[in-house]
Amino acid sequence: MAQEVRGVIAPGKGEPVRVETIVVPDPGPGEAVVRIQACGVCHTDLHYKQGGISDEFPFLLGHEAAGVVESVGAGVTDVAPGDFVILNWRAVCGNCRACLRGRPWYCFNTHNAEQKMTLTDGTELSPALGIGAFAEKTLVAAGQCTKVDASVAPQVAGLLGCGVMAGIGAAINTGNVGRGDSVAVIGCGGVGDAAIAGANLAGAAKIIAVDLDDRKLTKAREMGATHTVNSKESDPVAAIRELTGGFGADVVIEAVGRPETYKQAFYARDLAGTVVLVGVPTPEMKLELPLLDVFGRGGSLKSSWYGDCLPSRDFPMLIDLHLQGRLPLDKFVTETIQLTDVEKAFERMHHGDVLRSVVVL
Repeated sequence: MAQEVRGVIAPGKGEPVRVETIVVPDPGPGEAVVRIQACGVCHTDLHYKQGGISDEFPFLLGHEAAGVVESVGAGVTDVAPGDFVILNWRAVCGNCRACLRGRPWYCFNTHNAEQKMTLTDGTELSPALGIGAFAEKTLVAAGQCTKVDASVAPQVAGLLGCGVMAGIGAAINTGNVGRGDSVAVIGCGGVGDAAIAGANLAGAAKIIAVDLDDRKLTKAREMGATHTVNSKESDPVAAIRELTGGFGADVVIEAVGRPETYKQAFYARDLAGTVVLVGVPTPEMKLELPLLDVFGRGGSLKSSWYGDCLPSRDFPMLIDLHLQGRLPLDKFVTETIQLTDVEKAFERMHHGDVLRSVVVL
């Protein structure tokens, strides 16, 4: 039987979010209802609110979440009621050409719940990234649920649902950072700091954090950066080269998503080094590079989608490392808030005052 719960919606482009009563249907085949315990406030939710993703308002916001499975539909075998899970927005299909080639992290046919959650008047909601977790409960495809150790704090676990996983994965999955490598990270917001933590976890010998904000650079050191560069005060390419014996870093991770910072990443890497783009550009942005430089410098130019993660592989492993004290996921949580505080959290995010605000239910 359908349930009525509270949830945060974005009613229209640029309008303030508000808490509304949401109708959550019983799970159908392949679906699950999850009781949300915590959900991070991510930049992607702000993009939805501003109309930067699509115009399919109203949106049910929130996607960086963890909670407990309440019920499942027919045919669901991977999770069961009572399981503590992290939600993900790339439920792999197992049947597309990427999955069949053994590269499910590139799945071309990820899926969401078939049924729609609604307002009480029947208005259908578009769940952010197919999740919609700024709510007491949400309906998702069962494949979007990954079971992990229930002893971890929900406000920490949920961070792997988006930004933190994107950054860690950019370092360990896409960038293949290894022991003794030099790494530079341009842009030290949540994703950039997660890339720093991932590089540290992988055993990088030198991790150079680059940003315009000294507050963020201080936080980057807490995450494992060995050196910092304020790019308002010095040329980041020259600084990275100076810190790496004049050569450039083995791996440069661009976590801003702008042509200017991508060019910095390109020229700050060593010969045959790797550039990883994990910052998300906007549609109108263009990049121009001398093709001879692309050829002559060798190496790899990669983009990282969701940290090239496979939730069933990466989430449990990273939670275990956190519980062992080897991955400081708790350092990403600046504050915990209520559903009614989401609009204010967007403002603090915009001003760079928080690394992550997390809604706790």
